[in-house]
Amino acid sequence: MNKKIPVIAVQGPTASGKSATALAICEKYGGEIISCDSMQIYRKMDIGTAKPTKEEMARVPHHLIDICEPDEDFSAAVFAERAQSAIKDVFLRGKVPVLCGGTGLYLDSVLRGVDFGELEPDPAYRAELAKFAEENGNEALHAKLMSLDPEAANAIHFNNVKRVIRALEICKTSGMTKTEWDKKAIEHESPYEAIIFALDYRDRETLYARIDKRVDIMMEEGLLDEVKALLDGGYLTPESTAGGAIGYKELIGYFKGDIPLEDAVSAIKIATRHYAKRQLTWLRRNKNIHWLYPDDYENKEMLLNAVFDAIQRAYLFS
Repeated sequence: MNKKIPVIAVQGPTASGKSATALAICEKYGGEIISCDSMQIYRKMDIGTAKPTKEEMARVPHHLIDICEPDEDFSAAVFAERAQSAIKDVFLRGKVPVLCGGTGLYLDSVLRGVDFGELEPDPAYRAELAKFAEENGNEALHAKLMSLDPEAANAIHFNNVKRVIRALEICKTSGMTKTEWDKKAIEHESPYEAIIFALDYRDRETLYARIDKRVDIMMEEGLLDEVKALLDGGYLTPESTAGGAIGYKELIGYFKGDIPLEDAVSAIKIATRHYAKRQLTWLRRNKNIHWLYPDDYENKEMLLNAVFDAIQRAYLFS
């Protein structure tokens, strides 16, 4: 019998409380965290990516953090392969795999068991689109996607050129829009028996206040020095994924003299809010998510009890 591996996933926008919830689940059920964050994979990028602290990593083992350099490319396909290997390892050791992160593409690529080999890359077309963006601007490239696939375009920021290009490449290679391709992937049978939680706040201003506070704490903890060290090391190039990451991109502008520090910090907060909206747009496509709203509960303990009750009802773990 080919029994599916049971897993728990915790998703949600930036600053929603995913990590704390995942830690509590791991401590309750003897789990280990598989990080599903497209930026926490990079070494030397600690503060701006809100990596778990040393104390948190000592409490619960974490996987897929600090696995490549900031100037390396790392695709969802490679991530899925590494994550699936980690899940199997955790499960075979008698532990509970707990996936946690805000990068919906990464988590979906694992849970859906998508075969990325179905679409061959088209380097020439990618180069053509990259040249178009360079000559006409990122927004012009994004407009191409908007005309073909508005739903995908609304979920991808125009400055995330790599993802815009990938979405356009899917249209050209598959004959389907990215939205249609994703729906096909949703129908793909998952190799896992998963219970998926997502956190959000009913009061949007509460989430935004949490985001602003997180950015302020990052600055206090030394994000400026972290970005400077990465720049000095030659890691944050305009072509690299890391160089376009929120928090890093804005402070690069400060170091180049393009923007005052106060304005750069404000830009980080605004960009993070917009990213949170896109994260929620992605998540709301999945009808199998158990939504959790911390502002529905009097305290964190009551929220966690609701999580534990849902896990018990799913009969995955005892």
